[in-house]
Amino acid sequence: MASDLRRVTRALLSVSDKTGLIAFAQALHGHGVALVSTGGTRKAIADAGLPVTDISDLTGFPEMMDGRVKTLHPKVHGGLLAIRENPEHEAAMLAHGIPPIDLLVVNLYPFESTVAAGKSYDECVENIDIGGPAMIRAAAKNHGDVAVVVESGDYDAILRELEATGGSTTANTRRRLAAKAYSRTAAYDAAISTWFMNEIGETMPRFRALGGTLAEPMRYGENPHQAAGFYRTTDSRYGVATARQLQGKQLSYNNINDTDAAFECVAEFDPARAAAVAIIKHANPCGVAEGATLAEAYARALRCDPVSAFGGIVALNRRLDAEAARAIVEIFTEVIIAPDADPEAVAIVAAKKNLRLLVTGGLPDARAEGLVFRTVAGGFLAQSRDNAVVDDMDLKVVTRRQPSTQELSDLRFAFRVAKHVKSNAIVYVRDGATVGIGAGQMSRVDSSRIAAWKAAEAAKAAGLSESLAKGSVVASDAFFPFADGLLAAAEAGATAIIQPGGSMRDDEVIKAADEAGLAMVFTGHRHFRH
Repeated sequence: MASDLRRVTRALLSVSDKTGLIAFAQALHGHGVALVSTGGTRKAIADAGLPVTDISDLTGFPEMMDGRVKTLHPKVHGGLLAIRENPEHEAAMLAHGIPPIDLLVVNLYPFESTVAAGKSYDECVENIDIGGPAMIRAAAKNHGDVAVVVESGDYDAILRELEATGGSTTANTRRRLAAKAYSRTAAYDAAISTWFMNEIGETMPRFRALGGTLAEPMRYGENPHQAAGFYRTTDSRYGVATARQLQGKQLSYNNINDTDAAFECVAEFDPARAAAVAIIKHANPCGVAEGATLAEAYARALRCDPVSAFGGIVALNRRLDAEAARAIVEIFTEVIIAPDADPEAVAIVAAKKNLRLLVTGGLPDARAEGLVFRTVAGGFLAQSRDNAVVDDMDLKVVTRRQPSTQELSDLRFAFRVAKHVKSNAIVYVRDGATVGIGAGQMSRVDSSRIAAWKAAEAAKAAGLSESLAKGSVVASDAFFPFADGLLAAAEAGATAIIQPGGSMRDDEVIKAADEAGLAMVFTGHRHFRH
């Protein structure tokens, strides 16, 4: 409707990101829009030969206090907040010489990138924008009359609308831009809040703000009837959100979830010690192994469950090389993620046009602090990341038999993997490779039996007569409440157990382990993963 149109006569521009600024300002000038600006933005516009009014000339006050105070003035906020058809507002504008501002263009001080760059505390504080969010919120509140732009990606849409309407904005556009503006300031404040809480060591503050930036909209979520989007936060840990996709079709919601699980799992394994590969299906490992090379590690990981590996995610702890790439592409794989990739390996993967290849530049630190979230009806849960690493744990041998050196190495390996298996989790390992995994069962004994069955099936697939669980070790993510789960592992051929301990029946479980001739160690750390 014609009454929804608001002519743009004056625009205030104040941006830290100057991308597209001059072309946009030139186009506004071409529509007869008067330009008002601040600091470096005003200089850039003036240097381009465009007429522009300095904010100090508008307010009658100079910028002061190192630029901290320049737009916090009634002539700015009055021009943004005045309702144009309100006689009282119009009278106040006339009485105090407040000109209307019909378009506000502001992107905020680069606080997020300042933090990401590891700048000092004082530098981060100086990059907390005050005037910008105040103006954005004022303009967005008065979206009935004022359009607010918070990122350069909206410049073209504004210009197209001005061209189509003869210099005006529509109500729909102003509402859309206002909604985006509030989302931007909310995400900005969330980033500041999170940084501040980290600086003072506050883990669970009274108010928790969350924010992110849309990396890409998704075709659908976990299922086709669910909408979804992928958002990036200020967390700079290496991973899916920081990765470059070298090739392949768009990642799906499930791809991203599973790829994150895979990369977090493989990051438990030090690349300086050995090459490691994790194969993930539905966020659970179906095979993890170390080897002298990535190709060897992949073959050993694949042997654990070659059926489930079909259509899975492959994560590597080292740079993808050609030998490993050739092995991986032999079966259908959804995603490969690695710190980097050799050109020859990239070319090999490129032959599979739908296979996604992601390179991250590094591995996420398994010991890094941070928060993880889960929504519930009416709220969300927040907890610190499970950054306990078995190499840092004081392992306590609780059985008469001590584990051998090889068993102890495999026990640590198994507990690293168990940390990334859905509870209840049981993991069989032999010689630095998983041979059977039981995940997500309602009882621990069922997980033990499933893992043993998987080990037997893997042996059949490899043409072996004896289960891969024979001579293996077993990890449990939590204590055995009864001896039955442990006995199921012993029956499958396991020789040693690693578990947190802490059950009321620990003595009963230890006695059963001694009677079965098993070695068992307690970690004192549980790794529930729901």
